[in-house]
Amino acid sequence: MTDLPGTEVLRYTAFSADPEGGNPAGVVLDASHMDEADMVAVAAELGYSESAFLTGPAEASEPGVRGYTIRYFSPKAEVSFCGHATVATALALAERDGPGDLEFATAAGPVPVTVVREGTELRATLTSVEPHVTDVAAEDLAEALAALDWPAADLDPALPPRLAYAGARHLVLAAASRERLAALSYDFARLEALMRRLDLTTVQLVWRASETVFHVRDPFPVGGVIEDPATGAAAAAFGAYLRALSLVPESAGLTLHQGEDMGRPGTLTVTLRAGDARVRVSGTGTRIPDPAGA
Repeated sequence: MTDLPGTEVLRYTAFSADPEGGNPAGVVLDASHMDEADMVAVAAELGYSESAFLTGPAEASEPGVRGYTIRYFSPKAEVSFCGHATVATALALAERDGPGDLEFATAAGPVPVTVVREGTELRATLTSVEPHVTDVAAEDLAEALAALDWPAADLDPALPPRLAYAGARHLVLAAASRERLAALSYDFARLEALMRRLDLTTVQLVWRASETVFHVRDPFPVGGVIEDPATGAAAAAFGAYLRALSLVPESAGLTLHQGEDMGRPGTLTVTLRAGDARVRVSGTGTRIPDPAGA
């Protein structure tokens, strides 16, 4: 690991209780001595889609809530918000200090997280910033489909393409079949160029298995990785998308399965509440044993 005296880099996976499932993240609980170059170096060396760094305490919006300032880095650059790394960090703090209510000051805004113990497992629930959903231009959709090598006929007309935001921007594209979703082989450079132009964090590819169950995949070339195994920020954006288009009730509980096609299965639970525009995303997680010699 990069030689930074006094730096302890933890490894957690989020949205799975199995270290071989879900989405791994690096977690640094005290990054107050690190600059941006240090954080990028740690994230790049770990090679995970994102890593999280607590740079200091922050004033929480409510009494009794532990507040922290957090930054997120992919192996290439800083990102405004990352759901799975937020969950991973909350679980690491809960293991150190006990479950409870936390609030992270992110570049996208304050993100509350509650950690509870369920039997032998810890479960974290994050609450997104206020989301919004907008149309995608026809030429941008055409370019995305060309980069993915997806014929337009393979899209599900019941779930139209949109841009969705709940802390980070994602392009939502729905496949008409599970087979279409599974056959992911895309032009990395072409999709990355489009995503940078549209300021996208991932492309949220989905297939609807039932009214409340979805399978999802998230290409992440702007982060320097082909695919994100379990994407909390995209899950929050997708929940906002479903509600904005009246595809689910105003109050709903959704299950997202992600990572199966990568051999890292994970489960994300999305909760929508009537009268609250924000989206809640929850999941379990666990610490990943340090590799020998790390």
